[in-house]
Amino acid sequence: MNKITILWVDDEIDLLKPHILFLQGKNYDVIPCPSGQEALEELEKNKVDIVFLDENMPGISGLETLTEIKVMNASLPVVMITKSEEESIMEEAIGSKIADYLIKPVNPNQILLSLKKNLDHSRLVSEKTTSNYQQEFRKIAMDLSMVNTYEEWASLYRKLIYWELQLEEIEDASMFEILESQKTEANSHFGKFIERNYADWFDGGDGPILSHTLFKERIQPELNDGPTLLVVIDNLRYDQWFAFEDTVGSFYKKTKEETYYSILPTATQYARNAIFSGLTPLDMEKKYPEWWKNDTDEGGKNLFEHKFLGAQLERLGLHLKWDYHKISSLKQGKHLASNFRSQKDNDLTVIVYNFVDMLSHAKTEMEVIKELAGNDKSYRSLTQSWFKNSPLLDIIQQAQSMGMKLIITTDHGTINVTQPSKVVGDKDTSLNLRYKTGRSLTYEDKDVYSVKNPKEIHLPNINVSSSYIFAKNDLFFAYPNNYNHYVGYYRNSYQHGGVSLEEMIIPFVVLNPR
Repeated sequence: MNKITILWVDDEIDLLKPHILFLQGKNYDVIPCPSGQEALEELEKNKVDIVFLDENMPGISGLETLTEIKVMNASLPVVMITKSEEESIMEEAIGSKIADYLIKPVNPNQILLSLKKNLDHSRLVSEKTTSNYQQEFRKIAMDLSMVNTYEEWASLYRKLIYWELQLEEIEDASMFEILESQKTEANSHFGKFIERNYADWFDGGDGPILSHTLFKERIQPELNDGPTLLVVIDNLRYDQWFAFEDTVGSFYKKTKEETYYSILPTATQYARNAIFSGLTPLDMEKKYPEWWKNDTDEGGKNLFEHKFLGAQLERLGLHLKWDYHKISSLKQGKHLASNFRSQKDNDLTVIVYNFVDMLSHAKTEMEVIKELAGNDKSYRSLTQSWFKNSPLLDIIQQAQSMGMKLIITTDHGTINVTQPSKVVGDKDTSLNLRYKTGRSLTYEDKDVYSVKNPKEIHLPNINVSSSYIFAKNDLFFAYPNNYNHYVGYYRNSYQHGGVSLEEMIIPFVVLNPR
């Protein structure tokens, strides 16, 4: 490994001989330099890894030298060393993007710590993170064989996301592959857990908050103390929430972060209508046939969310001043942002924001998005970039200034599908890639959670003999006709509707204004 080279600039460099010998003993190369001008000349000739720079020198001052160094090489770390504790000098140095700031007299260990922090940081963090995950890997593996409640699954899923984000930072490919295999195994176990337990959750069994109970159990209790902004970001995974949580945190402080489970199918027409109606799809079809659309019905499937919400508020006896907005384009988002002050007298303002859903569909259909969101890491990054530049952030900032409580949630998540599973159905079979409903479905048993009687899980029967199948793991359904083209088109796209941790376990976050 090449030695690290330090350029140390100080007009009293001879007095620093003990420090230089100490660093040389630690296998660092040190180039001593008595002035700013000579330092700049040295940098023209030699490549160095870091600069220690005295602030108070005759001729070109430390701050002037710093400016010239940054012009020559903006990414070169510079540690400012000064006798002065004046705040203005510190602020100017920090504003010039120094790597560290040390006050004289400095001791050798301070210098060593600064070097470790600035040059060995990535390596040290990588080694520590890898070591910690290796220990945690064994614990997660044990948990996978024992986890058997919806609370334990939510906890395990959050743990897997945590390690995914940690390992992503150090870019250790081997560790990341191990985590990916662990996520795959977790989804395999989770699919079996859902098969065993899901139907019982509707009939008085010990189950989680589901889409149709979310409003009554989680949202209604938050509406008692001032105006509330409820934001439902369509298709938002838990890891995507983590991607922009810090941005929201500039304006709001989190008071609750909980999980709830999306109903099956994890698709917008089922899960989001269930949130706003407070009813299962089967009950929506019975109670409001004019508002509910089945998969094979013509027309939009989510055109009556505001009516469903109004009916639920009335059923719950909540006499609120409320408003509902659905945002499906930049123009709509900007229009709401520019007029958001009109919501100031509402008890409840509801916004459904569709960007993430559009992003997942665009990844399937547009080559440029496929490249920009080729994996979960880049998908998170794209979500974060969108949020930071979206009208939604403007709306959230305005809500904070208006003293509104903020609730952020979603209707379901999404999963990057990689493996096809063959399915055969008649012409009336639904088109979704992660679930199918219809008659005479032929499929691979091991790949699906199959429900012969939809009423068992409170879904409507489109036909008397209709059944549902839900893809497990990261599978997607493909018909035998034109199979290879179909598989090539949809492989590595983000889909929803099936059974996976990513689709079913989703965030519910309550925040108060800062």
